[in-house]
Amino acid sequence: MEPRAHRVVVLALAGLLPFELGIPHRIFGYAKDPAGRPFYETLTCALRPGPVATDADFAVDVEHGPELLATADTVVVPASYELGPVYKEGRLTEPLGAALGHIRPGTRLVSICTGGYVLAAAGYLDGRRATTHWASAEHFQRLFPAVRVDPGVLYTDDGDVLTSAGVAAGIDLCLHIVRRDHGAAVANEVARRTVVPPHRDGGQAQFIERPVPEAQSAGTTAARAWMLDRLHEPIRLSDLARQESMSVRTFTRRFREESGVSPGEWIVGQRVERARRLLERTELAMEQVAREAGFGTAQSLRKHVQAALGVSPTAYRRTFRAAGALVGSAGAGGPIGAVGADGADGADTLPFSDGSSGVAGPVH
Repeated sequence: MEPRAHRVVVLALAGLLPFELGIPHRIFGYAKDPAGRPFYETLTCALRPGPVATDADFAVDVEHGPELLATADTVVVPASYELGPVYKEGRLTEPLGAALGHIRPGTRLVSICTGGYVLAAAGYLDGRRATTHWASAEHFQRLFPAVRVDPGVLYTDDGDVLTSAGVAAGIDLCLHIVRRDHGAAVANEVARRTVVPPHRDGGQAQFIERPVPEAQSAGTTAARAWMLDRLHEPIRLSDLARQESMSVRTFTRRFREESGVSPGEWIVGQRVERARRLLERTELAMEQVAREAGFGTAQSLRKHVQAALGVSPTAYRRTFRAAGALVGSAGAGGPIGAVGADGADGADTLPFSDGSSGVAGPVH
């Protein structure tokens, strides 16, 4: 007997944003096992069946009423521009309250952008960390003082309740859910199919206030591509700056402007992603995973995986390793050096990922 697909029910409210309504269907719809069987079944419901107004010049015809929420394993509430008392007073309307009453205890709850107002008004976010669109964060916190609002992140994960910032952050959150449920390999395949970056960490800044770069101004795209081909190698800031014909100081400043993080933070995130794939797809020993991913030592690997994923590499492998994974190397060999999470402007080298400092070179 085949396992039942995890049912995701999206609650469409009047004034919804069509883009955000489509995110769960697109992301969860592409998540499949090796045999092509879908991991998720995504359905849409409304407060009553029929047309639901959007913020565009068309309505969406929804077949299911709120009773469908009683069948959900995960409920997603996208943004709406017509939340009425929910947005103005922090209280649910009678129809919305009745609809949410269908949700079974233990159901996973997800909001995209201002959909978090609905979860907060229902009391689901009391005492929890949550986020919403940066432009609404201050209002959200005033309206719901019991919620611990983090206005600067892309999404939050509090176990059975997850919230995201505005618009495209909903993609990041849904990919995070797929990654949490089924591992990095599945999430990466969904990202490839959707033509979006496979991973933007939830703690990444929502909004970096900077002018749009001029068309002819240099960027750091080539350096990032160069780094991805050399995650297992020692990497110096001067090497990166040379890829873009910049000084180290200019490169470091430009990199942070474009990505919101330092070069060191960026590459640690990429190395964690490589470690995920190795843990899922191979049976390499932890020391070898550490070398292939660029962390150098098993201790450094454990430190960074635990910090990023909340579990040890061993626990992650036990949960997510693909059945029948091949034993072998997924990256080039040779001396391993790891770039750390910092790297001051003007410094030629980055610290090792285990926290020690010095010229990045082979780890012995």
